[in-house]
Amino acid sequence: MTTLTAAPPALGWTAHDTTALIDRCLRRSLRQLDTVLMAVILPVVLLLLFVYVFGGAIQTGGDYVNWVVPGIVLLTAGYGSATTAVDVASDMTGGIIDRFRSLPIRPTGVLTGHVVASMARNAVSTVLVFAVAILIGFDAAASPVQWLGAIGLIALFVLALTWVAVAIGIVASGPEAASGFTFAILFLPYVSSAFVPPESMPSVLETLATYNPITPVTDTLRGLLLGVPAGDSWVAAVTWCLGIFVVARLVAAGLFRRTR
Repeated sequence: MTTLTAAPPALGWTAHDTTALIDRCLRRSLRQLDTVLMAVILPVVLLLLFVYVFGGAIQTGGDYVNWVVPGIVLLTAGYGSATTAVDVASDMTGGIIDRFRSLPIRPTGVLTGHVVASMARNAVSTVLVFAVAILIGFDAAASPVQWLGAIGLIALFVLALTWVAVAIGIVASGPEAASGFTFAILFLPYVSSAFVPPESMPSVLETLATYNPITPVTDTLRGLLLGVPAGDSWVAAVTWCLGIFVVARLVAAGLFRRTR
């Protein structure tokens, strides 16, 4: 006769608490429709702006829409992470974290809630960007396997950037400060291969773009989506994303424990 061993109660409680905190953050996103709409619509507006206003003046050796879509997708993650930083800062300065610490729950679960909500928001934004891109001429030649690789890379990038935003939200003095700090994140794609070839930039900016972690991620994503070889850029892309994720996750957890 086989005896089934029940899961440790503590593990069940932790899972239940984390699920409840994830649900809280998702519901909060639905209530902040103006913020969510801005994070979703702004990348689409930028896509149309780059394609129809700047695209005719930028030479990439092909249709500019095919070149710029991967960059817009990564920029979308930046706007999503900015929202996360503001939400975390609001929790840290609004007193709710103190209430969580006084309850018999795992307070760091609230950070997981913010991360999951960010991933969900970014998923919606990314799908919308791809839908609009296809309507205006984006010609993805990726195979099913390449699409899976692209989706995996985007998810890894969003995860890494979200934990950076969480760390910023923890140390920021308030939501406004968190919004200001995330400007650096939003600026990174502009000095990379996301929108123009780095070799078209002045030498100083070309060097910055070459060593910008956004560049290998963009190049890999572009290669996957267009079905063209991307060289060994995927190694740098995955290494950067994993490295940023691990460091940001540890830093965020350490900062959260020290913040009282």
